[in-house]
Amino acid sequence: MSEPAVHEGVAFAELVDSYRPELHLHCYRMLGSLQDAEDLVQETLLAAWRGLDRFRGEASIRSWLYRIATNKCLNALRDAGRRPVTTGEIAWAEPYPDDLLGTLADAAPGPAAQYEAKETLALAFVTALQHLPVQQRAAVVLRDVLGFPAAEVAHMLGSSPAAVNSALQRARAALPQRAGSTASRRLPPAGERDLVDRFATAFADSDVAGLIALLTSDARLAMPPEPLVCIGPDEIAALFTRLWRQRPAVRLVPVRANGQPAFGYYQHIAHTSIARANGLLVLTLADTQVSAITRFGDTALFPYFGLPRSLRRDP
Repeated sequence: MSEPAVHEGVAFAELVDSYRPELHLHCYRMLGSLQDAEDLVQETLLAAWRGLDRFRGEASIRSWLYRIATNKCLNALRDAGRRPVTTGEIAWAEPYPDDLLGTLADAAPGPAAQYEAKETLALAFVTALQHLPVQQRAAVVLRDVLGFPAAEVAHMLGSSPAAVNSALQRARAALPQRAGSTASRRLPPAGERDLVDRFATAFADSDVAGLIALLTSDARLAMPPEPLVCIGPDEIAALFTRLWRQRPAVRLVPVRANGQPAFGYYQHIAHTSIARANGLLVLTLADTQVSAITRFGDTALFPYFGLPRSLRRDP
């Protein structure tokens, strides 16, 4: 690479690096997948670098990058076709580590934003987005989550303000039905710690009654990518009674995902000192109870949360 090209590359990296975290979160909201978002951000920045000579400054750098990222996501979704949704669940959904959030520009969205930042990070909200047609999804994320003006959103999507507003009306009508009842409600820090500690103790002790006592009457348990969904304490109790019949030795390591309490879940291997990664548990809280438990079985996600694939058994 020639010296001018090297200098150009350094200048470009300095220009766009501050936008990388929020573009990553944007792609995650669009795709529902942490690992797919990683790939699409790389594609976005590569496309921006290749097209830098065509940037004329009609829009801000941020708007230009969001336009590229959004269209990369839309193309990826169209190329993948309609991914299967089983029993109303999104099989490919993944949690998002709070440690990746940092200080994001979209924590202070534009005046057109309709949602609080915490709400748009919640697992229930991101999952609900995946049920929307792709154009509606893009419109609601760009307009209602990020607060871009309608005319700017239309330019990003190669559409008209009227078409954007029509897509938004349909999306806004659908989203509350899917996300509203399971959105995590904020507890005081001490109250949340107490609830999460009680959950961890009941889970580690295979205490079905203790676990069920923490759940709301309409609590849900899901295990993507498996189609299994349990609704209500009775169904959840029956599942854990079956799973814990032999009282497996487990260990939970606290983390946070999507602004919600979560755990790396490890199961001890018999006759060894090793506990192997088994999945990630994400809790949705409603007041002083747990309204949803989502277990993600893909242990490839563990490094994103700073978690090892195995642990030594406590002495």
